[in-house]
Amino acid sequence: MTDRKKLALKPASEQGDVTENLNKKGRGWKISDKRLDELHDRAREMKRFATPAHKALAARFATADLGRHTFKRFAVVGSAIVDFNCHSLGMAIDIFEDDDNETLATRRDKSLEAVGIKVMRIRASDILDDMDKVLERITHGMRARIGDKRDAARAHREANPKQDYYSRRD
Repeated sequence: MTDRKKLALKPASEQGDVTENLNKKGRGWKISDKRLDELHDRAREMKRFATPAHKALAARFATADLGRHTFKRFAVVGSAIVDFNCHSLGMAIDIFEDDDNETLATRRDKSLEAVGIKVMRIRASDILDDMDKVLERITHGMRARIGDKRDAARAHREANPKQDYYSRRD
């Protein structure tokens, strides 16, 4: 029987600068590996112990036909964890309870909107009370984001008329 390889950590003296900022996945987020690992661990815990509102909305998203757009639960976006994230639309959904810290959420929302991610905030009680109205609101938000993306692409094409958008490069 062959021996399995084990992950071996280098001693701290050989690792170099641990606080080095990294660009993650080309999105321009400068987050240390340690912070990113903490965020992913926290997101995993949040999935494991999700609230009834999160579970209900996730179940509806799982059965809904949203075309090429999908919502990922408890996604790490930059240095924040959002409840649901649609990467293709640049849209995040934040489910909040009445006792949540508003100033912290507002600051996080502003930082996400500064990089082009639209944040939609929905009360957990609204999800549990009237799911259809919430889904209608989300659908309206998705249509608005699709329109925004289409307008931005059109403006980009008009601003760069010499760029050939339709030729194939082999």
